Amino acid sequence: MSKEEPMEDPPYIHPSSIVDDGSEIGAGTKVWHFCHISKETRIGNGCSFGQNCYVAPGVVVGNGVKVQNNVSLYTGVIVEDDVFLGPSCVLTNVINPRSAVSRKHEYKQTVIKKGATIGANATIICGVTIGEYAFIAAGAVVTKDVPAFALMKGVPAMQAGTVDAEGNIQ
Repeated sequence: MSKEEPMEDPPYIHPSSIVDDGSEIGAGTKVWHFCHISKETRIGNGCSFGQNCYVAPGVVVGNGVKVQNNVSLYTGVIVEDDVFLGPSCVLTNVINPRSAVSRKHEYKQTVIKKGATIGANATIICGVTIGEYAFIAAGAVVTKDVPAFALMKGVPAMQAGTVDAEGNIQ
């Protein structure tokens, strides 16, 4: 099926997952084992959420997004279409968290642009934008904005080259 054809399949929610009232989940999206989709979230069509994912209130996820096991999307995260979030990658929402200090009014917005890939166990510090089709290597720690089509690796992540829209290193 091409992306232009409308999807008519209802979303699939595994019985072990929780979907709060007030969330929107698009056609053909699959939410697998032990996930929690919070109220006030918007998830597009044709997405997949692997085992043990959490989506916080206010998160927006585009169409065709693949979220692998053990990924949490916290308030302030915006994920555009066709993004791949690798297993156990981390997206934060507070720069300087402390258990005894409430900073809910300081959540920073993190935007993952269309077609980007975040590798397994990578960490994205809040407040950054990952450019279209950028590729963040497994284990990288992103501390600043990433240009479109950039290949980023290391701690902290540094640009190591470029990739094309299919993820091939240029």
